[in-house]
Amino acid sequence: MQFYVVIVAGGSGKRMGAEVPKQFLELAGRPVLMHTIERFKAFNEAVEIITVLPEDQLRHWLYLQEKHSFSIPQTLVKGGTARFYSVRNGLKFVNSPGIVAIHDGVRPFVSDDTIKRCFETAEKKGNAIPAVTVAESLRIVTDTGNHPINRLQVRQIQTPQVFSAELLKKAYNQCYRPEFTDDATVLESAGEVINLVEGNRENIKITTPEDLLISRAFLSVIK
Repeated sequence: MQFYVVIVAGGSGKRMGAEVPKQFLELAGRPVLMHTIERFKAFNEAVEIITVLPEDQLRHWLYLQEKHSFSIPQTLVKGGTARFYSVRNGLKFVNSPGIVAIHDGVRPFVSDDTIKRCFETAEKKGNAIPAVTVAESLRIVTDTGNHPINRLQVRQIQTPQVFSAELLKKAYNQCYRPEFTDDATVLESAGEVINLVEGNRENIKITTPEDLLISRAFLSVIK
């Protein structure tokens, strides 16, 4: 069965406080997005990579690949006005039957074990979503105040979110709704039960300057 990964990289860098989009920020001398793509090629050389970027960033990404002699084959796709539409655009290049992962372009520390768990579970059950437990105490805020919730019943969701290509493409035929916060919610709204698997805590999403500092620390430990 063919494996695909749709890597969605539509960040602007505003929360990072940088002029450079966060997927292009340098980590160990190369853009974050290159590290992310390499994680999936290291997992499976045969995986087909589909990179989705805003239209005005495509030319710059081609330049960066040439500058850094980055030669991993990809299908480049123009993103949409929201993540939902970017994923939908990427799915046009995914064939059924197959297994497709949807991954954030700024999560370069997903582990081989996490990717493996997601793909293996999705092959058996139709989908798999990586998640980690929450260490901090939590409270929920409502119109009438706030109250604690049991953190043992809460999971922090990560990517890659991995699916049967046929099921996910069918789910993405729906019209966009604001409650579609990730790919799992899109599939769930089509009546599917979501399967959680263990993620890895290093699999952070780089969105703030603090995240970038943590990422550099991760790299120093890995090396």
